[in-house]
Amino acid sequence: MVTDVKELIGQCEQELTSREYTQSRLKIITGTWRDLIEWMELHACGSFNEDIGFQYCNETFGSCVLSGIEKKDHVRLRAVRMLISYQKDGDFEFRTPTMLYRFSGKSGNIIEKYLEHLKNTVCLSENTLSNKRQYLLAFNAFLESHFIELNEIKLDTIADFYSKQSYTLASKHNCNSTLRLFLRHTYDNGMTELDCSIYILPDNYNKRSRIPTTYEEQEIRNILAAVERTSVSGKRDYLILLLACEYGFRSSDIVNLRFDQIDWDKNIISFNQHKTSIPVEYPLLASVGNAIIDYLKNGRPDTDTPEIIVSNESAKRGKKLCKTTIHSIVAKYMRLANISHWKEKKHGAHSLRHSLATNLLKKNVPISIISTVLGHQNTESTKGYVAVDINRLRECPLPIPALATAFYEV
Repeated sequence: MVTDVKELIGQCEQELTSREYTQSRLKIITGTWRDLIEWMELHACGSFNEDIGFQYCNETFGSCVLSGIEKKDHVRLRAVRMLISYQKDGDFEFRTPTMLYRFSGKSGNIIEKYLEHLKNTVCLSENTLSNKRQYLLAFNAFLESHFIELNEIKLDTIADFYSKQSYTLASKHNCNSTLRLFLRHTYDNGMTELDCSIYILPDNYNKRSRIPTTYEEQEIRNILAAVERTSVSGKRDYLILLLACEYGFRSSDIVNLRFDQIDWDKNIISFNQHKTSIPVEYPLLASVGNAIIDYLKNGRPDTDTPEIIVSNESAKRGKKLCKTTIHSIVAKYMRLANISHWKEKKHGAHSLRHSLATNLLKKNVPISIISTVLGHQNTESTKGYVAVDINRLRECPLPIPALATAFYEV
């Protein structure tokens, strides 16, 4: 790892040139790097690392993330973070984060040890760990910003924490569970004197109370038709939308779809679902097969990445997509297709998965078949879609018996 700041800047300048940054943007970035060199010399910093970079940002801009700094300093902040990410990963980070995604303080150290315990001893999946990590990051940031130790947590602390978050009912329910288990773990292992998990009050959240967001078949067709399929990005985006609309693939399965999961001779797509590890098998539809071939021939960057769908962005060109990109792509074409009230509804790949299930149900496809299509282990997970089949629901009400009294007669 290069620690000499001038050598690191030299490497990054070559990278900027190859990516054809504008002269105005280059001037701001290189000027910031010169200021950083002067600051390091003034503070007698012999080598550059993440801590030095963040210290410079905090002193110069007031923060090492976008939150809390003036707009005029956004590019300068990114310039320093470019050095940090290039030193660590050999590439510039995709975007500057709005908050610092790392634990800090005494509570942060305890949380990191707890997550290691969950990973190595409890053997939780990476997806589950990632979800818990997000809730614990927010909780750690709240505790540190309010100078609260774990032993000092009260009922008001928890209420104040949630008042600062914009969680949905489902997210708050999951956060409750995460915090309760963490605080109970710290008490059981002697890290705290009090069992603060008692302040995480139970809720009455019911997953089945939610009605899935769905879109009509014509709306799905409009979304697909909104893609400009002659462009490189359009060929990739069309394939992504087809996988979500035709198969109901989750975002995680779309970004992890590999070449070895397609049997072209038998026209079959088969893999273990990323979320559940349950094996699934699908027929390779002609529309999907043609979209894959078109993308491979005319849209996919030249790369050895085993995943089929990769990034076109200059900073991540040829690399595996992240799940959030799938959400952005779906939302983009809902906007271009002028889908009614799409912003007020769920508008990611999962809404297309819900729509597939609901539209199949409207065609009288049995629940057991829909469950297989979605890769569910049993039909209980699929029955929630019945709630949006209005025509079927109309068949359910019982007739109102005749009244035996004249009391209600008008």
